[in-house]
Amino acid sequence: MKQWGSALFPLGVLLALAALTYWLRYATELTEPSRDGKHRHDPDYIVTDATMRKLDLDGNLKYTLKATDIRHYPDDDSTDMTQPNLVYLNPPKPPVTITAQSGHASTNGAQVDLYDDVRIHRAPTKKDEAMDATMAQLTVLPDDEKAYTKSPVLITQGISWVTGIGMQADNRTQTYVLESQARAMLESRFAMKKTP
Repeated sequence: MKQWGSALFPLGVLLALAALTYWLRYATELTEPSRDGKHRHDPDYIVTDATMRKLDLDGNLKYTLKATDIRHYPDDDSTDMTQPNLVYLNPPKPPVTITAQSGHASTNGAQVDLYDDVRIHRAPTKKDEAMDATMAQLTVLPDDEKAYTKSPVLITQGISWVTGIGMQADNRTQTYVLESQARAMLESRFAMKKTP
């Protein structure tokens, strides 16, 4: 019996040392987080009074995007903008301008979220007055020329107005669809004639 007891003690010490060695190896292999700044949300460049122009496949100007301040963040490839101003130019359709106090563009600018005092202005034509829409937030898909919001919307044209909650806008077809709680006051285009 003594022989087993004396043999178990060194074996226990060896097992404890093996476990400690394994733990030390694991502990030293843990990588520390990189401290090179790549994972911080700091801008890698800042541009003031910037203008970006997008051309179509034929080289025609499709839209311009201006901002007083643009900050690009490399960790998620996003961009923040101050006072963005997006202008669609689609002759012979009237130009459409979208402005806001601030904006955030996703990777490659595929989606732009606009915030604070968002306004859409469609220039007048020979037969239609200018159209204006206001809302708190708007998501724009610049290349698709589409936009949508879930916030309350007010659209005015002349003395006519429409309000609602949520909107789908398509610049190519010049359509604005309110999603719910729509109310309107529309001016008639036909003047009534008095008969003598």
